[in-house]
Amino acid sequence: MAAPTIAEQTRELIPPLEDRTKIHEFLHRFWGYETFRPGQEAIVHSLAAGRDACVIMPTGGGKSLCYQLPAVLAAGRTAVVISPLIALMQDQVAQLLQMGISAACLNAATPPEDRAYILQQGATGKYQLLYLSPERIALAGTVDWLRSLPISFFAIDEAHCISEWGHEFRPEYRQLSRLRELFRDRPIAAFTASATKRVRGDIIEQLRLRDPYKHIASFRRPNLRYIIRQSNGRTQDELLLRAVRQVTDGSVIVYAPTIARVGETVDFLEENGIAAIGYHGQMESRARRENQEKWMADEVRILVGTMAFGLGINKPAVRAVIHLALPKSVEQYYQEAGRAGRDGLPADCFLFWQKKDYGLHAYFNGKIEDYAERERAWQRYREIETFINSDGCRQRHICQHFGETPKWESCGNCDACAPAPDWLNFAFDHVKQANSASRPISPVPSAQPAASVQPQVSRSSPKPSVDRELNDYLREWRRNTAREKGVSAFVVLHDSALEDLCLVEPSNLQELRRVSGFGDKRVEMYGKEILDALRRFREGERATNEGKLKVSSPAKETLRLLEEGRTFEEIAQIRSRTLRAVVSLVADLIERGEAVFQPCWLAPERYNQIAATCRQLGMDRLKPLKEALPPEIPYEEIRLVIARLRTETAP
Repeated sequence: MAAPTIAEQTRELIPPLEDRTKIHEFLHRFWGYETFRPGQEAIVHSLAAGRDACVIMPTGGGKSLCYQLPAVLAAGRTAVVISPLIALMQDQVAQLLQMGISAACLNAATPPEDRAYILQQGATGKYQLLYLSPERIALAGTVDWLRSLPISFFAIDEAHCISEWGHEFRPEYRQLSRLRELFRDRPIAAFTASATKRVRGDIIEQLRLRDPYKHIASFRRPNLRYIIRQSNGRTQDELLLRAVRQVTDGSVIVYAPTIARVGETVDFLEENGIAAIGYHGQMESRARRENQEKWMADEVRILVGTMAFGLGINKPAVRAVIHLALPKSVEQYYQEAGRAGRDGLPADCFLFWQKKDYGLHAYFNGKIEDYAERERAWQRYREIETFINSDGCRQRHICQHFGETPKWESCGNCDACAPAPDWLNFAFDHVKQANSASRPISPVPSAQPAASVQPQVSRSSPKPSVDRELNDYLREWRRNTAREKGVSAFVVLHDSALEDLCLVEPSNLQELRRVSGFGDKRVEMYGKEILDALRRFREGERATNEGKLKVSSPAKETLRLLEEGRTFEEIAQIRSRTLRAVVSLVADLIERGEAVFQPCWLAPERYNQIAATCRQLGMDRLKPLKEALPPEIPYEEIRLVIARLRTETAP
């Protein structure tokens, strides 16, 4: 018997008129929306009707509302949401509380006194949504406590983590399979943005979903333009600089392959007059949070991070996502690149890869002890390699990878289907374009200004332009309000709501209530302040740009710290950089004649040993030098000696 189509599934889920009226009433009351996004309403109906669900919806498609709204509909009961990221849980709980919805989260970061209160109140049905980490589910006593809760359903976020074939497999997710046997009568809904056909089947099997309602949205993102270029150390920096400079409005995410590369990239952008901040897993959690918040609040437009950044990030106006190395898989690339253009407007996804990326993949894959998992990692690498070397439509390739069969051949937008922007066309000195993915390029002077060429994306109704001065003014009000309340800026007011506010410019609370994103609680909390801010703007007040991150000079800061007598280790700690990044910067400064090599940095016998090896083997590559020298001599010392020797031989 053939599986029911989505249309047939949806017809089965149409609730009585009074229930549909209530759903739309709650959508407007709490979220401030008049209509659902595509697919959301049917998913809400399925969970409200007590049916399991498996939902594959792209980043920015509105997955959270699909389980939050049914939770609010189930009066006196609690929806338990399993989420893998502490920051994501905290943000969602903060947003729900601002909307007047009772919610809490339990994870490793929850203070003991708060944990005791939540455990006590949870059993009373106080919370409409309760967020737990998968590790929390595994703790002794958690299941017994959950049995005391009036649970409405379970929602599993980032459900691809349960599959060994997923790109982010987490063993602790496997324990969630117990939920079905322990809570047989409670619905389970799985949500993810990126799952192949094989992973989708694994999700359903592992969670033991019973006849789930399936929503699998198209993996095509028509407003995104995918552009892939092979590069090397020199051309990659130039490509990055041009890509960042062509984004004149909105934010940028740059993905770097290593922690060291994050620091180096931030320093490189800052030295070129572009304010940027970093984000990686070895930063203190407070520093990570502060940097993420600065970026979310538009205090700085460019964030450079490892793959640790981005899960659960809900920022619509990201105009470009730039990868500086091959991702681990097509799924990872799709998920990370998909953080661009969540507002539906054109955005660019650049992948500037190098041949040496293969070595990095080989290194990390080689550390995987389990044979089967190592083979899966290499399979994912071969898939991403096929993707970058393909000369076919990028959008079509992605859709086919996820099991979708497109009825179209060309997106008319990616680098395989349309001419690349002019600013990408400059001479590559040391890169042979061996892969067919890199289009023939005509040499133009590298100083040519970066042309802002936006993807050609057809729309039936173009979005009206927003008053830029008003937008900046209200963003500043939002930053200040968020700082006073100790919450993230987007918790106070989402970007999309802020832009609609600029378009409507309400003059009273009734008009404000009609702005998309303004539910009852938000109007109650911020209505008067917003109307006052709009009045001051009409009277001539403008944004002061106070609080925005100023561009610094990493070189000057490092030189200042050196003059103070700081060690490289101290400078690395002060500037939140790796030791290798600090030494690399100092070596560059020595070669440029802006710093002087200090003999106290190395013992004389160590310096002489390294220098002799450099004269014997040459100084073009570090690896042969490292292999020829004793193992206790680090790369950092070799780099410093090379810088000193180059200044001695310079004409």
